[in-house]
Amino acid sequence: MIDDLEYNTEREHLIIPEYGRHLQKMINHATSRETKEERNKLANAIISVMGNMQPHLRDVADFQHKLWDQLFIMSDFKLDADSPFEKPTKELLEERPEVLKYPQNFPKYRFYGNNIKTMIDVAMTWEEGEMKEALTYTIANHMKKCFLNWNKDTVEDAVIFNHLFELSDGAINLKGSSEDLTDSSILMKHSNSKKYSSNTHHKKSNKKNKNYRKRY
Repeated sequence: MIDDLEYNTEREHLIIPEYGRHLQKMINHATSRETKEERNKLANAIISVMGNMQPHLRDVADFQHKLWDQLFIMSDFKLDADSPFEKPTKELLEERPEVLKYPQNFPKYRFYGNNIKTMIDVAMTWEEGEMKEALTYTIANHMKKCFLNWNKDTVEDAVIFNHLFELSDGAINLKGSSEDLTDSSILMKHSNSKKYSSNTHHKKSNKKNKNYRKRY
């Protein structure tokens, strides 16, 4: 009796393990039939069995297409049977997808982030006026805040103005401006208050959850 035992390591590799070994044997049997009429009959029966495994999807057209594709894939594309859909090919299945082209941005000052560069590019397209001036100083203040997040020490406005001039290729020039940016201490205080409120809210929610668990 021990000699008749089958171990998975000695069995045929399952192409789609989710369907199980019995279904794989049914497909192998259908592939080995000599007449096409018999192969077509067995193929349709196998599709019904595969559909019964997910009855809520078996009548959906796209799902039927998927089942037929899986049938041919599990037969290693050797099953010669008629299909209501175009038969897949082994070459198409093994074809490597095209490499996605991710946007490559290599900013000189990474601590500002790519969004700052996008905002600068937009500001450069605006006509001169109060709106553009307000946007420019808003961008400069945001740059100062980003700089302080990266370097906790204070930063002179002249440094921010120089960076803005450089990132805009000289199109935005605030050098020598008489208007000062927001004070560093205010920006840092505002940033820290946000972190504190976030942590406090997180602690309160955890405390509520603990109390809830204690009750029940």
